[in-house]
Amino acid sequence: MRARRAVPSVVALPVVALLVALTAGCAHHDGASAKPPSASGTPSGYTDMVKKVNAAESEAAAADRDAARDGN
Repeated sequence: MRARRAVPSVVALPVVALLVALTAGCAHHDGASAKPPSASGTPSGYTDMVKKVNAAESEAAAADRDAARDGN
């Protein structure tokens, strides 16, 4: 029974990762940044990407819960 629950997460996580990668790769860019690179060492879009990853993980967890609920 445990393997049955693992299947949705095994399928959902690569799908979510693909969607995040496509979103980041296909986003519109305005060309070269007018601002100099930040001194903190983190990329300029890092905060937005963290938010997107957190949202994707939350969606994956919700899908896992939904699939577990449907399996019972």
